[in-house]
Amino acid sequence: MNDRNTIKRNMTIALFAALLAAGAYLRIPIGPVPITLTSFFMLTAALLTGPTGGAASVVIYLIIGTAGLPVFAGGSGPAVFIGPTGGFLIAYFPAAVLTGLISAGSRKLTLQKFPLRDISAVITGSLVLYLIGVPWLKWRLGLEWSSALAAGMLPFLPGDAVKAAAAVAVRQILVRRAGEIIPFRGKASLDE
Repeated sequence: MNDRNTIKRNMTIALFAALLAAGAYLRIPIGPVPITLTSFFMLTAALLTGPTGGAASVVIYLIIGTAGLPVFAGGSGPAVFIGPTGGFLIAYFPAAVLTGLISAGSRKLTLQKFPLRDISAVITGSLVLYLIGVPWLKWRLGLEWSSALAAGMLPFLPGDAVKAAAAVAVRQILVRRAGEIIPFRGKASLDE
């Protein structure tokens, strides 16, 4: 990878870290876990930059929030990780890695008429958020399973489906129109 591609890659990772932070500010408080756009940006980062770039964006986001910058929906600093939303924050890392791994398939970004791999990737990433976040929420608040699911998953399913579909659509649009903005994943091509 040449210096120019390295700079583009690092700028893309930093951009997604900033978008993750911005996504936390776009929130609707509905209980202990607010609706935010952070998961949308995490899924999009992983689809566009792969497991390494997606994970790097998440790590930067988590580090700056842990350091005290107000980038989390539930506050800032390390104490947020022991609160009810801590499991969801922790889950962003494995969700980004798995989403990126499933989507990556090959070193080249490819466009597909039906992007099954990307759809599988965002569904898996979203499930990882629930599999880690909901039990954590249950444990931290001392909830029954039905209450934890009602507070940390059920109200989010429709919106998360829209966010997942939007992440796949954004990836398809960006790769089709501007494949060169993500040179570290290869050139775009259309699979018939």
